[in-house]
Amino acid sequence: MLFRLDFQSAVPIYRQIRDQVVLAVAQGELTPGERLPTTRALAEDAGVNVMTVSKAYQLLKAEGYLVTDRRAGAVVRAPRGKAVGLSADQTARLKLLAGEARLAGLSLDDFVAACKAAFGETED
Repeated sequence: MLFRLDFQSAVPIYRQIRDQVVLAVAQGELTPGERLPTTRALAEDAGVNVMTVSKAYQLLKAEGYLVTDRRAGAVVRAPRGKAVGLSADQTARLKLLAGEARLAGLSLDDFVAACKAAFGETED
């Protein structure tokens, strides 16, 4: 997996790594059981501090997207199966995104269509 990091962004690098892994899993680019690069390898390739990558991996592990093992490294975790809903933080971020979409002039239908497109669903 190739990470595209924007060093000029206000979004911290560890968060950019986290977000790209989550999107790659959601879009099927990363599959359950697939290994991610070691923290050292990714840090070296991306030109960032090892602790930055470690923070991203720790966050992904805490959120249930990765499992880590000293021998296997960071491995994509299989989906939990049953939907458990959004966390309070996710709900807050969704509300902010919806507010930004409204301020950008999107109608509810356009926002829902954009969400469906992000899910990979097409309109009938």
